[in-house]
Parts: sequence; structure tokens; C-alpha cells
Amino acid sequence: MQPPPPRNQPKRRRLLALPAVCPCEGIAPEPLLASLVSLAADVASRRAGDASAFPVLRRAVRQAVRLAGLLLAFLEEVRDAATSALPFSAVIGLTELHVAMQKMRFLLTDCAQRGARLWVLVNAGMIASELRLCLGSVAAAMDVLPRSVVDASVEAGELGRLVSDQAWRAVVRPDAGDRLAARSVRSIMDQFKKGVAPEAEDVMRVLRRIGVETWSQCSEEVAFLDSELAARSDAGDDSSSEVVLINGLMAFLVYCRVVLFDRIDSKRADDDAAARPATCPEWIRPEALQCPITLELMTDPVTVSTGQTYDRASISRWMKAGCRTCPVTGERLRTADLVPNAALCGIIEAMLLSNGVSLPEPSSTRHHHGDVGGSAAPFSAAAAGAARLAVAHIVAQFSTGSTEERRKATCEARKLSKHSLFYRARFVEANAVPWLLCLLSIMDASVQDNAVASLLSLSKHTGGRAALVEAGGIGLVVDVVNVGAKAETQQNAVAILFYLSSNAEYAEEIGRFPETIPTLVRLIREGAHRGRKNAMVSLYGLLQSPSNHAKAVAAGAVAALAGLLCSDRDGDLACDTVSVLARIAEQPAGALAVLSSPGLVARLVEFLAASASRSGKDHCVGLLVLLCRHGGEKVVALLGGMRGLMGSLHSLVADGSPTTSKKARSLINVIHRHYELSRPSSLPAPVPDAGRERIVRVVL
Repeated sequence: MQPPPPRNQPKRRRLLALPAVCPCEGIAPEPLLASLVSLAADVASRRAGDASAFPVLRRAVRQAVRLAGLLLAFLEEVRDAATSALPFSAVIGLTELHVAMQKMRFLLTDCAQRGARLWVLVNAGMIASELRLCLGSVAAAMDVLPRSVVDASVEAGELGRLVSDQAWRAVVRPDAGDRLAARSVRSIMDQFKKGVAPEAEDVMRVLRRIGVETWSQCSEEVAFLDSELAARSDAGDDSSSEVVLINGLMAFLVYCRVVLFDRIDSKRADDDAAARPATCPEWIRPEALQCPITLELMTDPVTVSTGQTYDRASISRWMKAGCRTCPVTGERLRTADLVPNAALCGIIEAMLLSNGVSLPEPSSTRHHHGDVGGSAAPFSAAAAGAARLAVAHIVAQFSTGSTEERRKATCEARKLSKHSLFYRARFVEANAVPWLLCLLSIMDASVQDNAVASLLSLSKHTGGRAALVEAGGIGLVVDVVNVGAKAETQQNAVAILFYLSSNAEYAEEIGRFPETIPTLVRLIREGAHRGRKNAMVSLYGLLQSPSNHAKAVAAGAVAALAGLLCSDRDGDLACDTVSVLARIAEQPAGALAVLSSPGLVARLVEFLAASASRSGKDHCVGLLVLLCRHGGEKVVALLGGMRGLMGSLHSLVADGSPTTSKKARSLINVIHRHYELSRPSSLPAPVPDAGRERIVRVVL
């Protein structure tokens, strides 16, 4: 069955934006009145008296909803009392009412939005002004309605005058409690600016005012502000005062979440989703639905010029960071165009729906529950102060907290350091790495998993890598690779080794631990897809140290890679396998091990002909050149007799990248020179046989 086409994803309306649509010209009064009745009924149905639904601007919301109810009664009376068609002169007044009620509905929706409570509080004055304008528009529209409409009946006339009078006399302003809470927020931010922790009761008073009473509700507020930052970043607005304010409010909420809430509560919806994981169709590898950058399910898959597919938000961040190569293949991107992968999007949607899992928002607007985004937006002094206080509290919990407190602290560290460069630097600055290393030996699986994930994020920071090595953490990380409580924990530990191996000195130091390379080889042979991939890229990094080549060969790396190349003929692991083999073959002993592996050379020739990856082809040609260099004439003769090789090489000379083309020309000439030298000079040149490939020399 074909997957359904992806749904159109409308652009999300920015909070407090009021894109009211004016009814079209020439519309008849009757359908306009019917639409207005429906709109007024929607506004009047809001639970204005429920403090949990509208914790901010309660009095103003009650006035707006009460007025909408009066207007609804008036409109219904006009509709029911009309004995003839409404005059066209009523269209002007009805249109003004329609636009005003649209804006009022937007404002009430925003005031009630979960996660946006703090943002509504600090913007309460502006929202009250907009509501006041809406009520004024209602009053003005009532005044221009024709007398025949207003006085359609005695009841209609009374209701019309009441609506007009109430709208003109309405006093809309923030409640006294709202103004006090907003002042408290500003006072707390001033304390953060000075590096002073505020009184817990003062902070809780603000949170109670906006109805934030749990860890998850606080996380919703953080996620909403993160989405507002992302929207402004997409619009190119990264440095306005509003962006600085949002960053400050996010830091304020993160501090509240870290310091004030003792436990992490989970929502029932989240629990239900976790209890009912989505399963993938048997003919699709689950890993194929994950973004190669984030390793999370793609919700807005797009394809780049190399043919690789990524989640739109991830690859967009990659390109915005100045990277112009494909993260998977390493090839240079010929264009920055992102082509939606409709087929894959349809498969993902069908998979989720078939498993009863709700469709996530597109990655461009989706944010991790409680995570803090990695926006480059500027941090104010208040935001920086709040972040330092929150991080200091977390690190203190690492050292002195109970098991439950450590669970929460490591969870917070994992969330904050995963996406935010700023918080990552603060954890390194607070000397969190040694304490996280101590937690690796904790028997609690959750603490260990979160600690390893936190170290993985911190290992992306230069200072974090240095701190990890200086604290003697390499051996501890290798131990986790072997005996980690969860498979994900082990995979993250391998990824830490990859980031450490980017430094040549660290790569040599990692190789000194006798169990490191054998452990990576074991993962290549037996691990899951992600574990194998992490192990290969880590081994590739370690092989930049010449002292690690012999250890990799002795650990059986070539045999493990050869087996993987045979089992993953067309997958992305095959490209990684060839690149690691090429790195191993740089040394004579490594090349000999490759040549000694049964059938491996023939499989490499098959890979060169079948692979669609340009980087894979480049590594493969480079590997064959190294085998000829270290293996001598026997290897050259072996390659020259392999069917299909010369055709692949000539194709690369014509269509490959400059580097690949140069390697292919070099290999062709080596093979041609071998045949020239091996043929006696007295013999005539052989006539090409139709069953044998022609060998054409390519001049450099």
C-alpha cells in the first residue's frame, strides 16, 4: 500500500500576532451575519471564570467574554427577528464586528495557551491595550449599524444599546496581581544580574500567579520561549531587545525548574506514548527514519544535493554554522537547496498513525520537552547570572545529593548541555566533568545514562575534552562501553571516544588502554546500527595515531570490517567500513591484513562499481591505490584481472571529484604500466578480446 501524501503544514502564527482576515467585498449580509454568530459563540464559550485557564488578565478576559456573550445574543435576535433581507448598508458594521471578534479570539487563545503564561505576563500591558482596541472597534461598529438592523425587535434594540454602552465604558488593564508579579520578575532578574540567588518564596509567588506548579509545566514554558527564539532566528531577528528578554526569561525558568522543583513529573500522555512505541514496517530499517545528525525521528525530512536525507531543522543549523559539506558523506554541497522528501515523510506519518502515536510537529517548530535550544541569540547579564546559579546547584547535587536528587540533576545536565552551547560552557566552567565521571560508577542505570549523555555533550566543547582527559576519564569511559547499564549508554560512551579522538594526542592516549580498540572491534562485529557506526568513526579517529594501527590489526578489525561490508552492501555503514579500511591500509601491516582477508579485494571492486556515494568511491579508490603501493606487482596483476574495475575507474576519471579522478588515473596507469613491463618486447601487442576489458592508459 502506498503511504499517504504528507499533510500540508501551515506556518505557525506567532503569539500575539493578530492576522485578522477582512470579509471579501460584495459579500451578502446574511452569510456574514451567520459567520459572525459562529465567531461570537466561540469567543463567548471561553471559560473566563476559570483561573487555571486564564491565570493572567483575568478581569480583562471576563469583560471580553461577557461582551461577546451580549453581542451573540444581539446577533441571534437580529437573525431571528428579520422578516426580510438585511440591507447591504449593514455590511460595513458587520465587517468591522467580524474583524474585531477575530482579533479578540486570537488574544484570548494566546492568553490561555499552555506554556506561554510567563510571556503573557510580561506582555500583559500590551495585550490589555489590544483588547481595549478590540472593544472600541465593537462599540464603533455597533454605532454604524443601520437603525433597521439594531431595532429589528425590542429585544434587539435593548441588547444593541447594551453592547455599545458596555464596549465604550469597558476599562481594560492588567490586574493588580499581574502588575505585582511582573515587577517581581524584573526584581529577580536584577538579582540574577548581580549573581545573587533570589528568595524561593518570591519566585514561587510569580510561578503561582501564572499557574506553573510542576516541573513539566515549567518545562513547557521553557519550550515555548525556545520556539519563539527559533521563530525570530528564522526571520533573521537575532539581536533585538525582545530576543534578549526571551533569553532572560528562559534562564529564569530554567533556574526555577532546577532549584525549586524536587522531582521530575511525567505527563500521562507521555507515559502512554512510551508504553506504546511506534514500530517500523519490516521492509524499512528504523535507522533510515532517523536524522543522521540528531539520531532522532525525522518529522520534516529533506534531501540535499548529495542525495542524503536529514531533518530540515538539523541540516539548516548545520548550514547556518558555515558548514558546506554533507555530514554523512563529507562531500561539498553543490547547492544549499533542501528538497522535501515526500515519500519518506509519508512513510513516517503512516508508521506513527498505524501505531496510534500522534504526529509530532515539524522539526522547524518542534522543541524537546524542557530542552534549551542552541540559539546564538545574545545572553543578557541576568540570563548569564541565572544560568551560572542553576549550573552551580546541579553540580552541588552531583557531589552531595541523594540518588533521587542525582537522577534529577543528571537529567537536567543532559537536557541543558545537549543543545545549548552557552550552558555547555557553564558546566565546563563549573568543573562538572570530574563529578560526572564519578557518577559513571553509580549502580543506578538512570544516573549513569544521564551522566554519560552529559559527558558526550561536554566532549563537544574543547575545554570539556581537556577536562575529561586531565581527570583520567578515558579508562572510565572505556569501562562504560563494556559494561554500561543500557545499550544507549554504551553507544554514547563510544561517541565520547570519537570526539576525544579528534585530538591526535588524545587518540594516542586512548590507544594506550589495552581494552579500547578490541572493544570497538567487538561493537563493529556485534553492535546495533548506531553502535557500529559510532565504533567505526571512533576507530577511524584513533587510527590517526600510527601507534594504533598494529593494535587495530591485532584486534581483528579487518575481519570485522570485511564481514560488515558483505552484510551491509548498500547501506551507509558500507561507506564507513571502506573509509576505516583505507585508514588501516595506510600502514604496510594494515594493507597486508586487508589483502589476506578472503574475498575482500573483490568485494571492494564490487562496492566501487555499485556505490552511489561519492565519498565512498573516493575512499575505495584510495584504498586500492594503497594496496598496490604496499602489495606490489602481485596486487596490481590481481586488480588488472578483475572484471568491471577498469570501467569503474574510467567513469571516475570522467565524472568523479578532482581528488577521486586523480586517484583513478593513477591506478589506471599503474595497472597499464604493469602489463607493459610484463609483456616481452619481441611479442606483438595483443589483439583486444571481446570478452576481456580493454586497458587504456590515461595520461596525467
